[in-house]
Amino acid sequence: MDCIMSSFHTPEQRAILIAGPTASGKSALALAEARAHNGVIINADSMQVYGDLRVLSARPSANEEVQVPHVMYGHVDGAETYSVARWLEDVQATIPAVHTAGQTPVIVGGTGLYFKALLEGLSPVPPIPDDVRAAWRDIGAQGGSTLHAELVRRDPEMAARLRPSDRQRLTRALEVIDATGRSLLEWQRIPGTPLLDAASCRRLVVLPDRDTLYRRCDQRFEAMLNEGAIEEVEVLVARDLPDDVPVLGALGVRPLAAMLRGETSKEAAIAQSQQDTRNYAKRQMTWARNQMADWECVQGSGMMRT
Repeated sequence: MDCIMSSFHTPEQRAILIAGPTASGKSALALAEARAHNGVIINADSMQVYGDLRVLSARPSANEEVQVPHVMYGHVDGAETYSVARWLEDVQATIPAVHTAGQTPVIVGGTGLYFKALLEGLSPVPPIPDDVRAAWRDIGAQGGSTLHAELVRRDPEMAARLRPSDRQRLTRALEVIDATGRSLLEWQRIPGTPLLDAASCRRLVVLPDRDTLYRRCDQRFEAMLNEGAIEEVEVLVARDLPDDVPVLGALGVRPLAAMLRGETSKEAAIAQSQQDTRNYAKRQMTWARNQMADWECVQGSGMMRT
């Protein structure tokens, strides 16, 4: 996947999509593209939707938000579970409004599944009954290993694709097979309806070299501490939310929460958060190289945002 720098844009293109790992500089690129093409920046990051996490999710700054319009940031409460299906519903309402205003949607984020759903559609998984969902959420409270062991028994192919620590996706896989009698993998193989035609979009993926990306990850987390990350986690922890809500899985939340409880040192919490961020960036890089091979690849501009 060779990285290039391109600036072409044609009037018939209906949106600009910008993906990439955390700390790659994609938000700075989105800002530049939005300025150049009368754009509205639309969030495609699963953590930046939460109002509780301005600092740790690296949401755009107030200065950036006044330069061009930003939408779908910080509009979800941390007690909620925000899914790819809900994001697709939100963006489906947002894109036509942007077009009607004569502007260009600039969709930016690091959540690969959002872009996949945007361009390929979602599989038609039936709604899960509330009692089934609640039952698996209760079981999930016992830990991811319990969920993983059960999924190995009931759906070994799906279990092989998920980490035992990924309680959210394990719970989803189990509730689907419980409610429908079919593996989530079977449902995912049923084509969905794309919201956007890939050919009508300019698709950019920002992929700095690995050493540069890892250095940016470490530097950005240090900057977050100066911007109030610890205080942000303190407020979030005080809400006493259920342990399985996605917002608590944001990078840095659990190590800093452990520090606030006196279970670890500040230095250890920082080191763990930085390591977790680098690991996550590596997984995002792998996803992009495998799933976005036909996107324009941008090496990175050196601007350290998201």
